[in-house]
Amino acid sequence: MSQNPTELDLDRKTALLSGLNMWSSEPDEEAGFPALVLSDGPNGVRRQKGEADHLGVHRSEPATAFPPGAALGSSWDPALVRRVGEALAVESRALGVDVLLGPAINIKRSALCGRNFEYFSEDPLLSGVLGAAHVEGLQSGGVGASVKHFAANNQETDRMRVSSDVDDRTLREIYFPAFERVVKQARPATVMCSYNKINGVYAAENHWLLTQVLRDEWGFDGLVVSDWGAVGDRVAALVAGMDLEMPGNGGVSDAEVAEAVRSGRLDESVVDTALARLRELTGRVRSGAPVELDHDTHHLLAREVAGECLVLLKNREGSLPLTPEGRIAVVGEFAETLRFQGGGSSHVNATRVDTALSELRAQLPDAEIDFARGYDTTRQADAVELREAAVALAAQADTAVLVIGLREADESEGFDREHIELPGEQVELVRAVAAVARRTVVVVLNGGVVTLEGWHDEVDAIVEAWLPGQAGGGAIADVLTGRVNPSGHLAESIPFRLNDTPAYLNFPGEQGHVRYGEGVMVGYRYYETADVAVRYPFGHGLSYTTFEQSGFQVTATGEDTARATVTVTNTGERFGKHVVQVYVSAPKRPVSSPARELRGFSKVALEPGQSKVVEIDLDRRAFAFWDITRDDWTVAAGRYEVQLGENAHDVVAVQPLDLVGDLLVAPLTLDSTVGAWFGHTTVGPVLTEAMMAGMSEEQAAAAAESQDAMRMVESMPMRQFLGFLPTPIPAEFLDQLMTMSRSSEPVAS
Repeated sequence: MSQNPTELDLDRKTALLSGLNMWSSEPDEEAGFPALVLSDGPNGVRRQKGEADHLGVHRSEPATAFPPGAALGSSWDPALVRRVGEALAVESRALGVDVLLGPAINIKRSALCGRNFEYFSEDPLLSGVLGAAHVEGLQSGGVGASVKHFAANNQETDRMRVSSDVDDRTLREIYFPAFERVVKQARPATVMCSYNKINGVYAAENHWLLTQVLRDEWGFDGLVVSDWGAVGDRVAALVAGMDLEMPGNGGVSDAEVAEAVRSGRLDESVVDTALARLRELTGRVRSGAPVELDHDTHHLLAREVAGECLVLLKNREGSLPLTPEGRIAVVGEFAETLRFQGGGSSHVNATRVDTALSELRAQLPDAEIDFARGYDTTRQADAVELREAAVALAAQADTAVLVIGLREADESEGFDREHIELPGEQVELVRAVAAVARRTVVVVLNGGVVTLEGWHDEVDAIVEAWLPGQAGGGAIADVLTGRVNPSGHLAESIPFRLNDTPAYLNFPGEQGHVRYGEGVMVGYRYYETADVAVRYPFGHGLSYTTFEQSGFQVTATGEDTARATVTVTNTGERFGKHVVQVYVSAPKRPVSSPARELRGFSKVALEPGQSKVVEIDLDRRAFAFWDITRDDWTVAAGRYEVQLGENAHDVVAVQPLDLVGDLLVAPLTLDSTVGAWFGHTTVGPVLTEAMMAGMSEEQAAAAAESQDAMRMVESMPMRQFLGFLPTPIPAEFLDQLMTMSRSSEPVAS
């Protein structure tokens, strides 16, 4: 029978709450605490059994490198992401891993973030739905998830010290919802706190973040683990709700905690609470029979997943799919040496890697396929010579397929990018090839979004392949040849230039602070609201077939809920998948509102000629904003537009929806504005009548006609306004009116 943890010696308790080494927790089998193994994820298991590190420097055990978050986000398919989670559970258990560090669900605030390759989207709904699917799949196999990085960790620059200065509404509407959804829906075993500060307080020491919001509001009942090396003050972190410090530091912080308890600065019950959560975690993982790991099966799954994630951006005159015969010039070093994953802690030692060149040759045996390197990622070879050889080859071909993109050295954990341009020699290569080729197809490999300017209009087709995982070469060939009909849709906007992006003037901050000055206007919310053109909008994606959406209807299902219904028909000649996207546009509210926000989506698979009815439920949050005056979600009264979009820019159908909104008590005070007093449905008429009664006929007539005068003072606090009145209003009367204002009325719209 195991020992009661609360009866352990204090020094033993504190030791259990920090790591034994880089990847394991401190064990005490007698007390019921086995050594738990935590390992980097989220797109593969980075299990290190020898020399260990946190930055992907030392070698790890072979594992399947699935497509990372940037690719998975473009699938818009939670069922697919769940299957990835299930496969990761098998690999984790086979490698002796109890907790896999992922998924990473931070919002893509800026295109420059060096770790965007790990993150799903610029939209919190899409990130949350896919994140929950990942966690459910992983934990169904007895492996704990560690949802990261909580919170507002949207850059690598100065990431261990910077303060993310974000207003409450923006946190609640943009940077919290994905975490909230995952916690409430998927019940993750652990949540990982981030390195950065949130409004001046380190995440690891932020009681409001880790206890009030995460536990008290959202009901999180798991363990909070630190990001590796994120804890500065271990005592403050424990008080805040941060349970397990990783990695261990030789007992230094353990001694600090024990001393704080002995001196009376820290109640021992805080230690016991964290210890209970750690013990609960041991009961949730390390369960089930041994598993059989089939790397070949997982490689095929990785290929299927990658094929679902590729986005066909452009396809002029049906340039794709490729014809099975003829001459094809494949150009680009990445066609032969695939760039398939990001750099840093998520770097996986892949079991094998397919290349686009070999897979194209295998799928098109009757075509003559030649290869030219085109560019050198080491930048040691002669760029002009490589380009000229590629151009000569392309001039003789029916189609030129260029595979280009960013090097791992250009984007990685630990630093942010300085621009969103492709390497100059690659841009020159594309333009030179396009000038001589009969048809030009470009495949782009990148973790963070890149601008397509300088060559976009000169090519016939573009496939955004992101970082497609170890089987990405096969997936690229599958899409180019038509074996797989592309169904990926952009999970982030592709801007024309960096200067157009919403965080351009506020990234990455200065003097230890980064101000989230764009507020809720992140990604497409900004572009659509400010009418800033982009090259390709959020949600964009083409197919080799065509779809029709018809019969769009919206029905209220409650006072502040609704259901959207649409019929989707495959009107083309081949099987395909379509993403139904439902957006909501709010009426005038007390806060600035985006032009539209994604509030529901569904990916539907259809055979040629087949139709399906798709229903998307819109809950209360689909219509709510975070009201800082109430510190709560609020639905404003008025007419909403529920929109069916091909993407965030192209709306194809609209249905109105009238909502009564929340009935709120809106008490007036002397600090309320003149406009609020006179606009109050109950108080306003009484106050107007009283003031008019105290005026001469001439004054009353002038006041009634002077609308401009009222506009000049309507934002003035009533306290100041009273001082300008020729006849004072009795204090007793004002008190009566303020009492009267406490009756319920709809929130101002």
